[in-house]
Amino acid sequence: MTTIAIYSNKGGVGKTAAAVNLAFLAAEGGERTLLCDLDAQGSSTFYFRVQPGIKRKARGLVKGARKVLESVKETDYPLLDLLPADFSHRKLDLEFADQKNPKTRLSKALDPLKPAYDFLLLDCPPTINLLAENIFMAADLLITPLIPTTLSLMAHQQLLDFLDAQGYRSERVYAFFSMVDGRKRLHRELIAEARARNWRLLRATIPYLSYVEQMGVHRAPVAAFAASSPAAAAYNELWQETRRLAASTV
Repeated sequence: MTTIAIYSNKGGVGKTAAAVNLAFLAAEGGERTLLCDLDAQGSSTFYFRVQPGIKRKARGLVKGARKVLESVKETDYPLLDLLPADFSHRKLDLEFADQKNPKTRLSKALDPLKPAYDFLLLDCPPTINLLAENIFMAADLLITPLIPTTLSLMAHQQLLDFLDAQGYRSERVYAFFSMVDGRKRLHRELIAEARARNWRLLRATIPYLSYVEQMGVHRAPVAAFAASSPAAAAYNELWQETRRLAASTV
């Protein structure tokens, strides 16, 4: 099983939309896929029409491996399951801090799921804390959405600096641009600036289109209700790149 974290230390960059669409496309391509919603807001859980809540709340992801297995829910789509969010996830870092080897607790909790799936995607909250460090330890790949703003680029550099300073493998981090409006000169300039840096930027970009916003109305991935749309094509390109990267980690 390959674990892919859709992670950003900055909010509002299209992280959950990417996680939902990539998970859907993985399953549509015949891969047994589990999306794990680690964000206490539960947006991925909402999109897939699943009731939030896991057995034993946050502690179910600390040392309750059997409870994690019991918490997995089927979605409306073949081969795609969801480990739903719970509001208690806001305290996961505190729960991990009380345990032995606190940076590996998430990996241990997810280990029992590995035989059942080809891909595990993590929809991660936008923070750098002990939960984030658990994610860094658990993930084979970190896929990070950027938006074409100065603050988003600054946040990404902060993430890379943190990973290097703490000894994590920053070479596993790949970024892509989200919410792109190609008509805007500033967007074009900032994307060009980012591509000039020594970052691992994917070719795929997600355009700023209403189809992505409509996910909340349809409570579904873009490809499920607008399969021929430019947004669906962009997410498919992003998934194909991500899948190739995942294959190289095996």
